[in-house]
Amino acid sequence: MQYFNSSSRMALPVVRLASRIAPSTTTIYADSIQNQSMSSAQKKTFQRHFTSINCNTPYQLCFLRHGQSTWNRDNRFIGWTDTPLTEDGVLEARVAGQMLRKSRMLFDEVHTSLLRRSIRTSNLVLMEIGQEYIPVHKSWRLNERNYGNLVGQNKKEAVIEHGLDQVKRWRRSYDEPPPAMPDNHKYNPARDPRYREVLDEIPATESLKCTMERSKVYWENTVIPSLRAGKTVLIVGHENNLRSLLMRFEGIPKEDIINLSLPRAVPLAYRLDENLKPIPRPDGKLDEATGFLRGEWLGGDEAVSEILDRDHKQVYDVSIKENLETNTTADQWRKWMSFVMGKPAPEMSAKALNGFFRKM
Repeated sequence: MQYFNSSSRMALPVVRLASRIAPSTTTIYADSIQNQSMSSAQKKTFQRHFTSINCNTPYQLCFLRHGQSTWNRDNRFIGWTDTPLTEDGVLEARVAGQMLRKSRMLFDEVHTSLLRRSIRTSNLVLMEIGQEYIPVHKSWRLNERNYGNLVGQNKKEAVIEHGLDQVKRWRRSYDEPPPAMPDNHKYNPARDPRYREVLDEIPATESLKCTMERSKVYWENTVIPSLRAGKTVLIVGHENNLRSLLMRFEGIPKEDIINLSLPRAVPLAYRLDENLKPIPRPDGKLDEATGFLRGEWLGGDEAVSEILDRDHKQVYDVSIKENLETNTTADQWRKWMSFVMGKPAPEMSAKALNGFFRKM
């Protein structure tokens, strides 16, 4: 049985963001390590964000959303469309793996969807933590929710067309699905051979309630038995599928779930009691980033809050014309890598930075 290793705490790097960095974030965190050694910065970060991680329980679980895909970058509704990771998404996944490696959280098995953005994220994470040998279980029941006729549409354009309140209800409410996808829709997953054995199960659209109903089967029949057997489990998935699991797991009321969003590529780690219920954080409070969760964001609550604020503006703030997924400058990347690695990073593109990361 593997545990969080409390003796390794001072070895943790100062990893605060696994997603794209807002300019203010880069400045704040870069300034925070001026005039102090990296080891003291590591200590400060760990003491603030990792104090609840210890080996007092044999039951541990971690949730992780995939890295940036091409349609995340383009701000489009994805659903079951099989979009690949971008170069930045690969880097996000690798940094998530570094967070897990430095936390010393080891896994017995991984559960993910049939979509390659989550599968590749799983593989990259396992490569980073040196656990490519463990089983990776894939199921369509862990796929993202089907956004119906919205699939392929730009999210901000949908807000302009249908209104902010309507799009938010389609995206975040418990039981209001988007308009159904017609049979001849360009991105209808019924054409995909990976679903040939579950054609009758493929939805034309889904609410979060529908997504929860299909994920519930997998959770109860596969994940829960593994946890009861003392296995440490990593679930790599998609925002709405993970929201459906967390809603049940955390007992979030249906009227509140509309306010829960999740960042890409930031591990959310839980310790569980003998009833497989989340053990509260040491301060007894919920996370500061969402206000709903008892798990630990391995990137820190403050960083997750900034990511979620960026993501909200990317979809709903129609006054912002630029794409917030693509406006990060090379200078910000260098500052970020310098902050994460503890030494200057060369002037490189995201692709080259990924190569630099691989040579660590």
